[in-house]
Amino acid sequence: MILARTTEIAAPPRRVFAFFEEMESNYTRWHPDHIAFRWLQPGRLAVGNRFHFEERIHGQHIRRTVRLTRVESDRMIEFVPDNALIRFFLRGVTFRIEPADAGCRFTQEIRIRIGPLGRAVNRSGLAAVARHMAEEGENLKAIAEGAG
Repeated sequence: MILARTTEIAAPPRRVFAFFEEMESNYTRWHPDHIAFRWLQPGRLAVGNRFHFEERIHGQHIRRTVRLTRVESDRMIEFVPDNALIRFFLRGVTFRIEPADAGCRFTQEIRIRIGPLGRAVNRSGLAAVARHMAEEGENLKAIAEGAG
């Protein structure tokens, strides 16, 4: 299953990518439910680097340490959880930044391994994640376009 959200942003891809290059200072202003972010090694956005983040979604305090698996300047960032058990279910997260007429298109994708029963049982949690993604997209839009 893939949860995806695309937001049209009237700003160049470079500006959106730069937001992620400065994530330590941008993380908590990106969404009010973001709690903490820290790089675990220098070099920031580079394949193999790791970071830790905390956020609150659906009443749960989520803590994750992840590893960057793909970074294409001004275009794409992908990461996966460090923990193998979590990675079995949470297959990875991708942020795509694609040029568009009025600026760029920012697409978030969360790849989850979950069957029909899991979707039914976790319907409200999945809806909360989708809402969170939509809010992140809109907040990033406001920041990148200069209003945030």
